[in-house]
Amino acid sequence: MLNINVLPGLIMGFREGLEAFLIIALMLGYLTKSNRNHLRKNVYMGLGIGIIASLVFGLGLFSIAKLIGDLDVNIAKLWESVASIIAVILISTFIYWMIKHRYSIVSEITEKVNTNPSKIGITLLASIMVAREGAEIVLFIFTSLDTYSYLLGTVLGIGLAIVITILVSKSMIKINLKLIFNITLVYLILQAGFLLGYSVHEFISYLKAIEVLDGTNIIYTKLFDLSDTFLYHKEKIVGIILYATIGWYSKPEVIQFIIQYGYTSYFIYLFIKSRK
Repeated sequence: MLNINVLPGLIMGFREGLEAFLIIALMLGYLTKSNRNHLRKNVYMGLGIGIIASLVFGLGLFSIAKLIGDLDVNIAKLWESVASIIAVILISTFIYWMIKHRYSIVSEITEKVNTNPSKIGITLLASIMVAREGAEIVLFIFTSLDTYSYLLGTVLGIGLAIVITILVSKSMIKINLKLIFNITLVYLILQAGFLLGYSVHEFISYLKAIEVLDGTNIIYTKLFDLSDTFLYHKEKIVGIILYATIGWYSKPEVIQFIIQYGYTSYFIYLFIKSRK
């Protein structure tokens, strides 16, 4: 059943899928123009390897999470916090790469195709580019609060990305790809910030559960509490929508709020700076 929790996965699947498939389409088109059609099958092979590598990565993460979750509830909280932080670190490297290379991706891909003209080189290039996007999708699914809805949204987003890529590559439609990637990149930054804030919140919950710190400790101090308003992120419609889309909390801890929005502000600053 579709709900608001499908939206983040839909946007993420569409963005990462579109980038991966456009790169594959770019490689195929460039090989055709340079009369190296015999290497096209290696691009498809790399596509398949990249998808399989992403699936194996995802199965590994979920298997570890299931094993830890069966052991102890508190350990599961700690695992979710640590895994989310590791995911944020990896995703942040992807975001930084996208901000730095978003205006030169076409020239970089064609240059790499030229410098790796062998079958193995082309296969590796395609598989690495696809696996990178796939790993990012897997990390967001893994750390999502509603895995089923996020996965469903991701599948729908990837399907939409395939359709758009085919239409664009065959010149059947013209869309502003730069605008799409800029909007979705900002959304990706918001989601990564949400993930970081969630990891901090879970770690604080873990400390409270094992009674390492007293419940009155300053680390548990809330910045504000809007639970009695329409912005309540667990029950009110507006709050739920904001929570699912941009990671809004109606009663965040001070440390959680500072870290989450400090992260978001920093990467949006890098994004704006790179545009200039």
